[in-house]
Amino acid sequence: MTPSTAPLITARGLEKAYGRTDALRGASLTLGAGEILAVTGASGSGKSTLLHCLAGIVTPDSGSVRYDGKQVENLSEAQRTELRRTDFGILFQFGQLIPELSAMDNVALPLLLAGVRRAAAHQQAADWLGKFGVYGQARLRPGEMSGGQAQRVSLARALVTGPKVVFADEPTGALDTLTGEQVMTTLVQSARESGCAVVLITHDAQVAAYADREVVLRDGVVKADEPWAAEHFSRAEVRGND
Repeated sequence: MTPSTAPLITARGLEKAYGRTDALRGASLTLGAGEILAVTGASGSGKSTLLHCLAGIVTPDSGSVRYDGKQVENLSEAQRTELRRTDFGILFQFGQLIPELSAMDNVALPLLLAGVRRAAAHQQAADWLGKFGVYGQARLRPGEMSGGQAQRVSLARALVTGPKVVFADEPTGALDTLTGEQVMTTLVQSARESGCAVVLITHDAQVAAYADREVVLRDGVVKADEPWAAEHFSRAEVRGND
């Protein structure tokens, strides 16, 4: 797939520290509309921190994240929450499903919060559970499912609202090889059909192979083949630790 000529997300000079630990040290990258971008690297290289800054979950100490004309770090917490509810789908490394809710209700929840009627929300949730092969677990709570089943439910929840960007932190981390391939195939196919962009955080080369482009974090330094580098900055680099 050829990404849009203009980036959907542009991050420049991101810095983030936790206490005395510098998590990001001048991170810069771009994401095109409809592009699937893999962010790879060893544990502790800054991948998750970068994702959290891009998605507006945390605010960088300095630098900027621009999404669809908005400076994300300048938005209020309520505005960033709304952005994650409407435009961003997020899959955390360990799913973070609500333990008291069934799989069906977990997936339907973002739609219900957006004002979708319960019957319609459950129908859309059922469709996505079916796509990821876990419709049979619709009535189960997270504690009653295997790790792989729960991760697929989390993926369904991330996609159910039709987001413009999906942020996936180790999307196949709890899955066996065959199931992981099935999930990635469905995720990529869904992204292609809807035109949404995907940011994949992974240390798995097989997962990264599904992406249009890969940004590699190694020893605190990232070298990326940025299609907009000549316009925005030369040979984008990201430095940091998770």
